Amino acid sequence: MLKKKVEDICNRQIEREGYSSNLYLAMASWAETKGFSGTAGWLYAQADEERGHMLKFIRFVNDRGGKAVVPEFKKPPVEFESIQSLFEEVLKHEEFITASINEMVDLTLSEKDYTTNNFLQWYVAEQIEEESNAKAILDKITLVGKHNLYPFDRDLLRSREEK
Repeated sequence: MLKKKVEDICNRQIEREGYSSNLYLAMASWAETKGFSGTAGWLYAQADEERGHMLKFIRFVNDRGGKAVVPEFKKPPVEFESIQSLFEEVLKHEEFITASINEMVDLTLSEKDYTTNNFLQWYVAEQIEEESNAKAILDKITLVGKHNLYPFDRDLLRSREEK
């Protein structure tokens, strides 16, 4: 059975995961209308993944005897200055989600809710991956923008994989 504090913070995270999905959906739409189909595809996949994260929280809360609440989501931005600024926003948002998950871990430990803490460990690992992916994309944007070394980098990667 979930304690009220844990149920409340899980419901807060449901909102944050749902907002994340909508944010990436808005970013994908912007990128698609600007002709960035690869970026749009990546962001559409991210939007689906974030929705899955939200559903996972909903099911967990309900399975543990709590009541998951599907909130209203604030409207995400729909315009972005550039691909680089968009991915800077992705990284900033993922860092926010990481801090939110870490806050939840702290609460579950102080409340001695080891079941929820165990559940959250998947999200802890997931956030490492999410931040790493955003940083890697920003690194690639930097290579393309400043030195046009990205194709070279991809060629090196392919040649290494072929061995």
